[in-house]
Amino acid sequence: MFGIQRSPHQILFGAGQRFALGMHTRRLGVRALVCTDARLSADPEFARLLDSLHSAGVEATVFDETIAELPLECILHSAERGQASRPDVVIGIGGGSCLDIAKLTALLLSHGGRPQDYYGEHQVPGPVMPMVAMPTTAGTGSEVTPVAVMGDPARTLKVGISSPYLIPRIAICDPELTLSCPPGLTAVSGADALTHAIEAFTAVVKPRTAGLSHEQVFVGKNDLSDVHARVAIAAIAGHLRTAVTDGTNLVAREQMMLGALEAGLAFGAAGTAAAHAVQYPVGAFTGTAHGLGVAAMLPYVMAFNRPVCTREFAEVARLMGVAGQLALDELADAAIEAVATLLASVGIPRTLAELDLPEAQLPWVAEQALSIGRLVKNNPRPLDEQSMARLVRAAFDGDRSALSSDVMTGRA
Repeated sequence: MFGIQRSPHQILFGAGQRFALGMHTRRLGVRALVCTDARLSADPEFARLLDSLHSAGVEATVFDETIAELPLECILHSAERGQASRPDVVIGIGGGSCLDIAKLTALLLSHGGRPQDYYGEHQVPGPVMPMVAMPTTAGTGSEVTPVAVMGDPARTLKVGISSPYLIPRIAICDPELTLSCPPGLTAVSGADALTHAIEAFTAVVKPRTAGLSHEQVFVGKNDLSDVHARVAIAAIAGHLRTAVTDGTNLVAREQMMLGALEAGLAFGAAGTAAAHAVQYPVGAFTGTAHGLGVAAMLPYVMAFNRPVCTREFAEVARLMGVAGQLALDELADAAIEAVATLLASVGIPRTLAELDLPEAQLPWVAEQALSIGRLVKNNPRPLDEQSMARLVRAAFDGDRSALSSDVMTGRA
């Protein structure tokens, strides 16, 4: 057995836990920079969270100019606000972008420079000031992961900074904060989390050397990440539809937030793979939301990986409630169909064409996706120029059968 876990020092989960924000922040400092967006900062619930901080003796400065996809200038403005207020702790409240900007702001306040200085893996030189992360969507898992993603106008694709130093000190996950999340965002966020869980559960198994966790942020499939992935897959599969169709259902909201959290713990160590690699160029060209793109790709990536993931996919099928006395191969195929059916039922597009990707861009998408080495190398089945082109073409045409002709041979 082998396992690596990367996680916050403390995770609080459950309805009402948001009101612990003040007392836990006060243990970290007396001045806080709160990163959020304009919509959330105008919400009465946000005012109650600020009251929690003030009641605990924490002086809070609010940066509410976070923009989705985190353009570089937005991060620099947040850091400037932090330099003026000199916080002891940075708090992120909101969706993935709000949590990521808190991570990046804490990084710049701690080590200076510009985000470009830290692109890639293991480029953060040391610990950053403590962060508290409070998600209001159930999707990215950023509250527990070692990565932050942003946009850079000098680059075609979004870029990431990955380091265990970026993991928040405390994650506070209160499912009541997701009750007002609209159906479309609930679907996209939940689909994103399901993709995280399945890609982590089926990531490549890397050589298990003593230096693996020191040399790489994302270490591939392992026994501890699998524990989290299993919980995530079962929770999301069982409750995503209900959370989308009945957003007031607290049980469904709890299970979706649990699923997103557990998926974050899974991929925060194991990493993600080809679905994420393809979404980078697709998202850059079409403006497609991250969760929408990775989820649209997921059934095709599963079909491509099917020759080398039979046992894992069979377990995914069982976790998703596929019943009957089926052989291992039948279960593996059923898992792919169950995932595709679930995603379609909540409005996830079935093809890249439905994301308004022009057919003429397929060679560029394949080329760019293949260039994202950290994700491509994490895929359980090797990808080269020919196989990536096949994968992208199949996802554009909506033809998973084009990827199943070599199931028995495992040829790329």
